[in-house]
Amino acid sequence: MIPNLSEASGWLPLFFLVAMGIAMVAYVVLDGYDLGVGILLNQASESEKDIMISSIGPFWDANETWLVLGVGVLLIAFPMAHGIILTELYLPVGIMLAGLILRGVSFDFRAKAHLSQKSVWNFLFFFGSFLAAASQGVMVGREVIGFDSGYLGWIFSFIVALCLPAGYALLGAGWLIMKTSGDLQLKAVGWARRCLLFTALGVGIISVATPFFSSEIAAKWFNFPNVFFLLPFPVLTLACFVLIDLNLLKMQRNKPAPVWIPFALSVAIFVLAFLGIAYSMFPYIVVDKMTIWEAASATESLWVIFWGAVVVLPTIIGYTIYSYKIFWGKTEPLSYY
Repeated sequence: MIPNLSEASGWLPLFFLVAMGIAMVAYVVLDGYDLGVGILLNQASESEKDIMISSIGPFWDANETWLVLGVGVLLIAFPMAHGIILTELYLPVGIMLAGLILRGVSFDFRAKAHLSQKSVWNFLFFFGSFLAAASQGVMVGREVIGFDSGYLGWIFSFIVALCLPAGYALLGAGWLIMKTSGDLQLKAVGWARRCLLFTALGVGIISVATPFFSSEIAAKWFNFPNVFFLLPFPVLTLACFVLIDLNLLKMQRNKPAPVWIPFALSVAIFVLAFLGIAYSMFPYIVVDKMTIWEAASATESLWVIFWGAVVVLPTIIGYTIYSYKIFWGKTEPLSYY
């Protein structure tokens, strides 16, 4: 039941849900493409690997700020849900953190280690990227089905764990198409086309499985007249996949095509998928178990956090935009002094 939204106890939890949603979307898109570049690293030559690392160098560490912000909002604004979610996802969260730590160590050590050891750190950067992405896939799969403990729920989660890295690799390939040129750009086009199919498979499986595991979600999507109002979501998502493929095909045939389209439309796919999941789950923060108002902190506490969020969120958005503006353009070959 949705409370009176004109009262602070009604709209404050909604505000923090939106703030957490913005943080999660920003993380998936921004850290998603640099995780994707890491996942693709193992398929490039040594010189190409340096260019790929250089393309994400100014951004990759700051991109993870959004994950910290999203989890922080969950902990402070929705402590009851935080306890349930982190308890259920304890193992994949631990694996994700191990992957992110491995990425950070490898990123620095590959630049400082002896040349004979550089290939080892390159592989560990790839492995850490894949490990973090796959564990996030398990987390997404478990969350959208309300932590169903049956074997079908676990099968679904592990399928998502394979498809989400492909989605990140699609973002990463799109990023490389924008940021590089020559042979590496052409390779990135091929990578993007291969990842497109698995990304579509992941989006399709989540779309089908979510209502399958929850009758309430199924009713929200397939009851009349909701089905007509929600039709733009699958139509636009399908259109994005088709347009990306057509654009990549033009590039492979050396025909003129805007280099920003694959990345931009890949971002649109993730945003549409997130909006679909958000609509499916609302007003629950734990599917069919706990609403955002049941999980929220006391209104007095939310007021204190609110003023901090009003300052912090625009600041992070501002410096993120500024950093991308400063370092925009084609990537130069990496060099160490």
